[in-house]
Amino acid sequence: MTASPLLQCCAPLGEPALTDDEARELETVFKALADRHRVKILNRLLTAGGEAVCVCDFEAMLDLKQSTVSYHLKQLLGASLVQREKRGAYAYFSIAEGSLARVCALLGHEVEVAA
Repeated sequence: MTASPLLQCCAPLGEPALTDDEARELETVFKALADRHRVKILNRLLTAGGEAVCVCDFEAMLDLKQSTVSYHLKQLLGASLVQREKRGAYAYFSIAEGSLARVCALLGHEVEVAA
């Protein structure tokens, strides 16, 4: 009996587009967004028109205690999606400059940033 020639099921894929560091960076972002409260926080910041939002606004919006809101904000800070600004006794949050464009770029979708 003769051996059949090996057939490939499909064309070989190109090289991976992400480095290990880039994949880790995206993993951190996706973990940060893997919670509905954090998605709602990000959505609120995106609809704020570039204005910073006080942490107390998130408490009312999410109906969560301050400590829980702070935990969620810390996760978003750790993923470099938001930035914090202290104003007196209160902390205000906004989308970190360039963070969403960076995520899009890592996913292979370049976006134009308005000047």
